[in-house]
Amino acid sequence: MAVTTRTLGRSGIEVSALGMGCWAIAGPWAEGSQPLGWGAVDDDESIRAVRRALDLGVTLFDTADTYGAGHGERILGRALAGRRDEAVIATKWGYTFDEATRQATGEDASPGYLRRAVTDSLRRLGTDRIDLYQLHLADLPVPRAEALIGTLEEMVAEGLIRAYGWSTDRADRAETFGHSAPGATAVQHSLSVLRDAPELLLVCDKYDLVSINRGPLAMGLLTGKYRATSTLPRDDVRGLAPGWLEWFRGGRPAPEWLRRVAAVRDALTADGRTLAQGALGWIWARSGRTVPIPGCRTVAQVEENAAALHHGPLTPDQFAEVERQLAALRSAALRHADHPGWPSPTTPATHP
Repeated sequence: MAVTTRTLGRSGIEVSALGMGCWAIAGPWAEGSQPLGWGAVDDDESIRAVRRALDLGVTLFDTADTYGAGHGERILGRALAGRRDEAVIATKWGYTFDEATRQATGEDASPGYLRRAVTDSLRRLGTDRIDLYQLHLADLPVPRAEALIGTLEEMVAEGLIRAYGWSTDRADRAETFGHSAPGATAVQHSLSVLRDAPELLLVCDKYDLVSINRGPLAMGLLTGKYRATSTLPRDDVRGLAPGWLEWFRGGRPAPEWLRRVAAVRDALTADGRTLAQGALGWIWARSGRTVPIPGCRTVAQVEENAAALHHGPLTPDQFAEVERQLAALRSAALRHADHPGWPSPTTPATHP
């Protein structure tokens, strides 16, 4: 059954049920010697990919000011030139960076920086409004986040942003915005068939928030293209993986996650879907509030992901079979001390 649209929480903004994550098209940037991008990119191909996504009915594009130290927003703005009204733009603020050196420099959660950041993002994107503006500091203490709500509400009233949200995997942070922030409409959090997020989804249900899902394909593991011998280049964040990145280790796919992919592959592809399409179908079946945002760098990747819209959510029987396979795997993991642990692994960090 096809699925085409979702509502962006209590904002009432309609978006495609599938978004496009734009981290990978932002190009290189780093924190010291640690790469934070996905290696060199072809900007022209990135622009073609965004436009092809629009052609195929994808309307939500998620980026951040820090991606590529501003370059990601510029590329998205170029791609949407002349088609801005067809798109819903989501971006983020909170991390600081040097555009000239493409270096991450820290973070700033002050209201004054929020004002400067939105002005700079509007300029780079070449637009007069941001549809969804997201706090990027996942672990920001609640009182400091609450101190930003007044400024965000002013920006909504001024028409600079239409709605806002928080990119965090911490349910208490998401609940703060849901309860206290009138214009909050979204939580962006990690969700995939390999890593459920029941607490975050409950918060979304409670406060009528949309669940925007980063990492729906586990940074490529759920595309099926990686094997135990695959090696990622050192200019790719996955090739020199920092501690917060769980899917890859030592420049290779983490073997415990490859085992989980293998366990669910047949159930996700039983009706002719590709592995990636099955993984997206699981997310839609998991909750009617979900909007996965798989990253894409090429037109071919966009086309494969967009085709998942026509397949729609997994059927109840398919979903149950995936859960059965995962339950067996979690039990085995507990018996054999397979790490990261199941069923409740450490909450993932959300940087970048």
